[in-house]
Amino acid sequence: MAKKAAGAALTPMAIAVLALLEERPMHPYEMYQLLRTRREDHLIKIRPGSLYHTVDRLTQHDFAAAEGTDRAGNRPERTIYRITDAGRAALRGQVTELLRQPLREYPIFPVALAESHNLPREQVLAALRERIARLDGDIAELDALRDWVRHRSVPRRYWMVLDYLRAQRATEVGWLRDFVAELESGELTWEAFDPETGERLPDPDERLGHDWAASISEDIFDEVRKGGDTSPTP
Repeated sequence: MAKKAAGAALTPMAIAVLALLEERPMHPYEMYQLLRTRREDHLIKIRPGSLYHTVDRLTQHDFAAAEGTDRAGNRPERTIYRITDAGRAALRGQVTELLRQPLREYPIFPVALAESHNLPREQVLAALRERIARLDGDIAELDALRDWVRHRSVPRRYWMVLDYLRAQRATEVGWLRDFVAELESGELTWEAFDPETGERLPDPDERLGHDWAASISEDIFDEVRKGGDTSPTP
């Protein structure tokens, strides 16, 4: 199998595994336990099957290598892995690139938000109020974690991501509260639906709707990016 070059794209799980092996050699079950106890599930999906598959892939690409086995009590032997020089270079290259270059990660929530006009106003409001409550719970949990590490003088470089995650959620909650307030007050006009059939009712006064982005030519888009005149043409 062809080997990956240093800096080649790594999955989030692969980054997490290599980062653990950069600390010390360990077996996959220990990796799984550490990721769970460190609450890395705030950052990545942690599933045993995915982790073991990732270790196999990293070994195939010479980013990790088996260096021995370990046995605890009557349990089967477990293979211990270490990071290789190529794995270390790949880890550092990928982290550097991800820090440097913003990527379009295509999270699913903006898709739902963009298509929320397909739902009646009250249904959107109910769903978003529930989302806000869940996000408030996430913020409270992150605040508790941040207080815990602060009081134990854990160097901030190990947990600064908690500040970032909290800022993300707080920003989203702030935007959602404003959006909900606009929708509740009627300041933001919404789709009308037939109360009996549930079908959306046409708006005869609407000039642009679904196809608004299709009306922006590349020339217009270039002008917009340069800060030019964005007023509609007569």
